[in-house]
Amino acid sequence: MEDCDDEVDDVKKKIKVHSLTGRITSVLMLDAFRTVKRNRGAAGVDRVSIEMFEQQLDQNLLTLMTQLKDRSFRPRPLRRVLIPKGDGKTRPLGIPTVRDRIAQEVLRRLLSPIFEPMFHQDSYGFRPGRGCHMAVERVLELQKEGYVHVMDADIKGFFDNLPHKVIMQGLAAEIADGNILTLVEQFLKAGVMEDGVFLPTRQGTPQGGVISPLLANIALNQLDWTLHNQGYHFVRYADDFVVLCQTPEQAQEAHDLVQQQLQDLGLTLSPEKTKVTRFSGGFLFLGFRISSWAVTMRDKSVEKFKARIRELTKRSHNFEATVVQRVNQTVRGVANYFATPFSRVWKLFQNLDSWLRMRLRAMKFKRKGRPDNQRLRTKHLRKMGFVFLNDFNPRATMKTA
Repeated sequence: MEDCDDEVDDVKKKIKVHSLTGRITSVLMLDAFRTVKRNRGAAGVDRVSIEMFEQQLDQNLLTLMTQLKDRSFRPRPLRRVLIPKGDGKTRPLGIPTVRDRIAQEVLRRLLSPIFEPMFHQDSYGFRPGRGCHMAVERVLELQKEGYVHVMDADIKGFFDNLPHKVIMQGLAAEIADGNILTLVEQFLKAGVMEDGVFLPTRQGTPQGGVISPLLANIALNQLDWTLHNQGYHFVRYADDFVVLCQTPEQAQEAHDLVQQQLQDLGLTLSPEKTKVTRFSGGFLFLGFRISSWAVTMRDKSVEKFKARIRELTKRSHNFEATVVQRVNQTVRGVANYFATPFSRVWKLFQNLDSWLRMRLRAMKFKRKGRPDNQRLRTKHLRKMGFVFLNDFNPRATMKTA
């Protein structure tokens, strides 16, 4: 009798989710639009902005809902733009149309509640109630427990090279609604427009797609649980992850295991960026440089901040109110991310603030010179509305109190 009960339980576990299409309602459509609007974003290949779509919102959402349910929906190609990475290289970003972003948000809302309970607790990327800082804090927590040997992993071109077959197999293992599976596959194969030329997408999930982070987590969930079942501790944020061990031998074994698992997924580790190291040697994770002594901004993040400030404070530009607004947005973004309870950035922020003031003075007077420090003091820059990095750093406030 007990064996029979066990078999029934196994059958229940294998039951897939049906009729997701029937859950697409006008309320869901409106909620999806509001999320897309809140996240803002540029227009896609059809040049229809969020504001333009909203002008006939009810009709547009009704038409889109009908197309999603009767299988007549066809996604448009993504508009490809290249985003500077701060090291002279660029990262391709695919911008869907507003209509397609809403459709992807609908799919995300339908699929996320199904897969979220299946994800590992040490997966932090693009999940509700989780974020980058929590991932770093978990790394530091494991360090205190004696896991000081690190396999610092970098998946080569993850979003560009992730096979569609892997994504669809992960979805089909839990979803039996053919319409929903077809919609996801259509988005994966929608292609991109670059300089007016259509380019098909035979693999990968585009960076910039609303549903891409969820699909990435689904694809890597098997890796997470394989590491867990083999007794390894890891912290993953999308494709950025580290495995933490107590001995260098364990770290090397973790490297070999990860490499084999990724090969099974059609992916590879980047030999240049993947390494086995120790906390004492330091490593990079989520924009931070982490070591036994401190957690601070990595050099690439510092240079990215400087590059943005240089762009905003060219001497050929006028010293206008818009400059104040844009500089402050950049400063706040960097400070809010890197000034954390676990980071040590006070001295670095102090140097960057001094450099920023130099850039502002050079912009104002069209030259660079020490006498300008007296002509335009820090208090005057503050009166103009400028803010600085250490203004948002609680540790700096304690030091100056």
